[in-house]
Amino acid sequence: MGMRYAQVGGYTPEEQAARERLRLGAAERFARGETAAEIARVLRVTDRSVLRWRRVWESGGVEALRSRGPVSVERLSAEQWARLEAELARGPLLHGFEDDQRWTLKRIKLLIGRMFHVGYTVQGVWKLLHRHGWSCQVPVRRAVERDEASIEVWKEQVWPEVKEWRRTWAPTSASKTKQDRP
Repeated sequence: MGMRYAQVGGYTPEEQAARERLRLGAAERFARGETAAEIARVLRVTDRSVLRWRRVWESGGVEALRSRGPVSVERLSAEQWARLEAELARGPLLHGFEDDQRWTLKRIKLLIGRMFHVGYTVQGVWKLLHRHGWSCQVPVRRAVERDEASIEVWKEQVWPEVKEWRRTWAPTSASKTKQDRP
């Protein structure tokens, strides 16, 4: 039984090599008879990972812990990837997406198909982007008409006049019952 990575986004080759080094280090410790808890603590991984690696090691030895290569093979060449990045930088509007100016995985999938005639799934696009160091971004939703200068004036001049100041430094009571008064 060989090791496979979770289908989450794939590891870069460097990350994959680092994970393999961890597994092989664990194999040396298995041979010395160390417990899973000790190995997990030293290698800074979960007990479950160590237990899973131990099962694989017991059934197939050290070779079973070696990496079997990437889960998915990238279908874009380095030149195609550079072109794709340049097009993504130009924005969705130039590629016919007028309703919303955000790149979604589905849109990037369509762009890859149009540009290179290569089919990716939405999950495959996410893996491709992740492998090249891209991450999911949640855009700040702000009105196009937003006027930063007016907002600053309001914060500095209007708000202090409108805001009700505390009458005392002491915090108010959170109790729902009436306070005793002398």
